[in-house]
Amino acid sequence: MPNKLRLRPRTLFTRLTLILFTGLLLAHLLSFWLVFSERTQSSMGMMLRFTSMDVASSVAIIDRLPAQERASWLAKLNRKNYRYGLEPISDSAPIDSRAVPPIVGAIIAALGPGYASTASAKIITAHHALLQLHLHDGAPLSVDLSYSPAPLPAWLLPLLATQFAALGVLCWFAVRQATRPLAQLARAADALGRDGQGEALAEDGPLEVARAALAFNSMQRRISHYLSERMQLLAAISHDLQTPITRMRLRADLMDDVPLREKFLGDLDAMQLLVQEGIAYARDGQGVTETPCVTDMNALLDSVVYDYSDAGKAVRLSGHCERPLLTRPRTLRRIISNLLDNALKFGKDPELLFLSESEECVAIVVRDAGPGIPEDQMNDVLRPFYRVESSRNRETGGTGLGLAIAKQLTEQLQGTLSMRNRDGGGLEVRVSLPLKMES
Repeated sequence: MPNKLRLRPRTLFTRLTLILFTGLLLAHLLSFWLVFSERTQSSMGMMLRFTSMDVASSVAIIDRLPAQERASWLAKLNRKNYRYGLEPISDSAPIDSRAVPPIVGAIIAALGPGYASTASAKIITAHHALLQLHLHDGAPLSVDLSYSPAPLPAWLLPLLATQFAALGVLCWFAVRQATRPLAQLARAADALGRDGQGEALAEDGPLEVARAALAFNSMQRRISHYLSERMQLLAAISHDLQTPITRMRLRADLMDDVPLREKFLGDLDAMQLLVQEGIAYARDGQGVTETPCVTDMNALLDSVVYDYSDAGKAVRLSGHCERPLLTRPRTLRRIISNLLDNALKFGKDPELLFLSESEECVAIVVRDAGPGIPEDQMNDVLRPFYRVESSRNRETGGTGLGLAIAKQLTEQLQGTLSMRNRDGGGLEVRVSLPLKMES
């Protein structure tokens, strides 16, 4: 079954081209067959009519000639497709109208009833027969009939090949004109950024295409407007919350109850972290403005590991990147830091390593030995503010934005972020980046 599915064209362009070309080809062949059949039947009918009349006239002439003059007239009466002889034909059989070729029947009919009773035939092939007649004086007369259908003209096959080629070109052009707007629409949709910004489609061409382009451009503007409003709202709320949090922190410092003050300050720290990450998520959603540059990945990751070591957090680094990467180093550093923070916070024994997947991209993997993530929530944890309550307690300080920010930044680096649970326990997050970013 899979093999059959692979034989089916996958693109709309190919399918429409094949359907249109096949339909036109069948119609063209049917028309040619009908015309050629009608021409063959017409020419065959004319050939039978004229041949039978000519043979009947020649037999009548020979029948009226004296016996000693008949041989001298045969050469004058012979034609390309039939010849006369005065010798009897051996093994001839009575004529059966259902078995003889049409030309024999036509000649017998043209000769009239005076010859039909004594006529016999010998069928050699479908297009070659010997007709045995007896003249009125009893002398034998044979007619060697050899005929063939009209041959195809030499120019017919090249003409048909030229017509089929022209059909193929016209079908290709017609389908290309019909499907090109769909391809442009698909490319524009793929190029649509997370901020809803993208290149507008040209609102020209046929009415249906222009209306589709107009609707797409309008949708793109609405999406961009909605996303911009959402990010501005998130940034504004997060920013405005910092002032009351600061005032509450100052008031908490004046509290005499030390245990209560510590709990109060802990809650304020969690709120402060949520506000900061909300501002970061909103800022990153507006796009990264950092200029790409050629980056030594080994030096970058070494510096990340050293920073964690200086802070008393053990992170192991393994692997080596052979080639430099054209990327945004500060953005990439934030991605790796977010993933390592998650590994340190929710897991244990974090490990940072390289995996070169192909000649075009490099994979950076962060592993931990923690509880992992339930399979049915793998996609959910990449949404903003989503938390896995069963394995990630709020007391750890999680905001549900670490993975969402990492995924958002990875896509802006034209990479992909994927996750899986390790066989031995823990989570593995893989960031695949192209060696060279597209402009």
